Amino acid sequence: MTSIEIISTEKEEATFFLRGVDAAFANSIRRTIMEDVPTIAIEDVEFRKNSSVLYDEMAAHRMGLIPLTTDLQSYNLPANCKCEKQGCASCQVKLTLKAEGPCTVYASDLKSNDPKVKPAYPEMPIVKLLKGQKLEVEAIAVLGTGKEHSKWAPGHVYYRRRPVFIPGDVKDPEETIKSYPSGVLEMKHGKLTANETLLLKYDLAGPVGSGTARIDHSDEFVFYTESFGQLSCREMLEKASEAFELKLAEFQKVMNEPV
Repeated sequence: MTSIEIISTEKEEATFFLRGVDAAFANSIRRTIMEDVPTIAIEDVEFRKNSSVLYDEMAAHRMGLIPLTTDLQSYNLPANCKCEKQGCASCQVKLTLKAEGPCTVYASDLKSNDPKVKPAYPEMPIVKLLKGQKLEVEAIAVLGTGKEHSKWAPGHVYYRRRPVFIPGDVKDPEETIKSYPSGVLEMKHGKLTANETLLLKYDLAGPVGSGTARIDHSDEFVFYTESFGQLSCREMLEKASEAFELKLAEFQKVMNEPV
């Protein structure tokens, strides 16, 4: 039976156990989060003035990689919008920037016409302007997915098998404890045990010292999700679940079609 157990959750990080699935299913979830969950990012930049040290292309590239907080309820993917990719308030957001040196231009200098869509990290630097140098742009941000470009990827996701400590006899346990990261192994009631929380932190496996004790991998997966700031980890997982269900439904429909 498939089940999920949350280990820890924050706005930008979440860790959970995934049980009752194989590696192929786990990897499908990972790829769906990274490739099919839409976020908003700057796609087009029009330069009105640019006397900075950066070429237009480089400045535009930097702005495109700035994570923008994403409101998935208010915007459509351009391909699914009623305007048929012509650009409208339902599929794009306008941002403007106007700065003159001497100063450092930060992500917070990008002013959005939608308060829900703004730089996730305001203090991210874009370029440093010297005295007299100017930068004035108008940018258009749209929804996209990680399979199109990494700037639309919502975060970093990875998993591994859950490590499990299998107790047994160990020669010279004190020296064995010292050979592992601090706190991973410890003595309790005269027996060598492992701190499960710290065990999850390190990728450890194999015999523990000289003896029968060992660290092995179970059939469960430990998932780690790290948001880039556009969406919370919960939003990433919920949207990925919806996208994965749609893929399965489409696959089932194709399989049921007559050959």
